[in-house]
Amino acid sequence: MSTQNETVAETQAPARTAQHRRYLMCRPEHFTVSYRINPWMEPTKPTDTAKAVRQWQDLYDTYVSLGHEVELIDPVPGLPDMVYTANGGFIIDGRALGVKFRVPERSGEERPFMDWFAANGFDVVEPVEVQEGEGDFLLVGDTILAGTGFRSVGDSHRELGEVFGREVVSLRLVDPRFYHLDTAITVLDPVEGPGGVDRANIAYLPSAFDDESQRILAERYPDAIHVSDEDGAVFGLNAASDGKHVFISPRATGFAAQLAERGYTPVTVDLSELLLGGGGIKCCTLELRGGRR
Repeated sequence: MSTQNETVAETQAPARTAQHRRYLMCRPEHFTVSYRINPWMEPTKPTDTAKAVRQWQDLYDTYVSLGHEVELIDPVPGLPDMVYTANGGFIIDGRALGVKFRVPERSGEERPFMDWFAANGFDVVEPVEVQEGEGDFLLVGDTILAGTGFRSVGDSHRELGEVFGREVVSLRLVDPRFYHLDTAITVLDPVEGPGGVDRANIAYLPSAFDDESQRILAERYPDAIHVSDEDGAVFGLNAASDGKHVFISPRATGFAAQLAERGYTPVTVDLSELLLGGGGIKCCTLELRGGRR
């Protein structure tokens, strides 16, 4: 079983500070699995929409109880995957880049998300290239990590850099179970604090990436947490963090222990029903950075 890198210099876990977050979520009132667009989805297996709503509500309530703001977008009948709001866009400093889904089953979500962004004070950019928002784009300090290999195309990384004026680091996913970047990387300290970003600010599953991407990650984040295949396989890395609390699957027990050793507080939320659609905590959580309050 993989453990965190031996290169961590600290003999004592540093104190972590929770940072206020503003999220967009969508109640899964129409959740079901009626098609197959990733290895997790089995249309012949029954789903329980009421259970999905209860589990989603637990996540919503957990965020609110810790002082975070949660905005809601109305679910649309016939769009069962709208609950996975992370795929609806990517937002920095009040500018929202919409999405252009690779699969036709989700293309109906594109306009509702862009309309919501516009109605809520964001400067909306309609994309040209195929990409799936915060599912494949993760902000780490001033850098955007961008995934490709299954959903978002490489040219979307160029477009991303042009829209936001940030450095974009391309990473290639190679395991179809981890078809979005947010299934294989967790950003633990997404924004700069005093003294800059903590070097140990991500956790990731090395086996989800090709050799070159593993090299890039090891070079840029030498103190990152390396998560085991066992924890990755239960969507342990599809997690959200406020810099102190890390919201993770209760099945990712090894990852929880690694987080605690680094001074983070693991907060477990069970989204097992929504995992039947290939999504977890991060998939259901789109971060809103800037825009009208």
